[in-house]
Amino acid sequence: MLNPFAVAGASLPAGFLQGFLVVMALAVVLGTLFDIVHKGSARYFFANMRNSRGRGRELGGGELASIAVQTAVVDVLASGEFCNARRRVAHLLGMYGFVLYVVATAVMVFGYPGEPMATPRIWPLLWWIGAWMVMIGGYWFWFFIRVDVAAEGHSPLRLAKADLFVLSLLASVTLGAIWAALGGGVGLVFWLYLLATVVLFGGVPWSKFAHMFFKPAAAFDKRVSRANGSAENLPTQTRDDPAQQQRHSMELLRNAPMDMGLGIKREAPRHY
Repeated sequence: MLNPFAVAGASLPAGFLQGFLVVMALAVVLGTLFDIVHKGSARYFFANMRNSRGRGRELGGGELASIAVQTAVVDVLASGEFCNARRRVAHLLGMYGFVLYVVATAVMVFGYPGEPMATPRIWPLLWWIGAWMVMIGGYWFWFFIRVDVAAEGHSPLRLAKADLFVLSLLASVTLGAIWAALGGGVGLVFWLYLLATVVLFGGVPWSKFAHMFFKPAAAFDKRVSRANGSAENLPTQTRDDPAQQQRHSMELLRNAPMDMGLGIKREAPRHY
């Protein structure tokens, strides 16, 4: 199993692939900063954290550390925000596959740029495993799990601006896999692979790419709000607190049973 980047590097100017990866990394950093400033995400979270301190009790360092660990394990590593099991599995395949794919790419490009046979077999193997995980999770999500396809009956070929991240990711990884399977030479597929990669990393301000960076902060803030009792000044999802029951906006639901409303989960919404 060869390092395809070393094969291509023999036909490219010295340092071309290394410089390309550096530019893509800078594009992600700058695009994420632009996204945060443009949408005001950071300003919202910091303002909300300051406001929650005044409404709830003060949390100790141990409690904050415990919440941080829970956020990392449940919300980040296990994607606990997804209630749908299929959606969570597809997301985890894509997430961990993308991490393997990116790490293996960086190691092969920067660590073994010369002779293809000099690269330890583990790195091309991890690169292929990551690519397959991304493609399996991504195409499964795109054709069978997307809400507008699975629940609303729309065509899987229907495109929207929100699809930029998924489509550019699938295009980049799929073209990369085809290019590597063809031997890693510098040809049309290679340049299409680079083009799709530019769209993926250069399109951060217009895609959901930046969400992976500030979603953990949002999950942490949400857990802190629940722990200190402020809960963003909204009723809790459980109605076991009498004070929360009386705050509910609908009088009908103030004394409703705990399992009321769960009937919607008994049947998938596929009546189109």
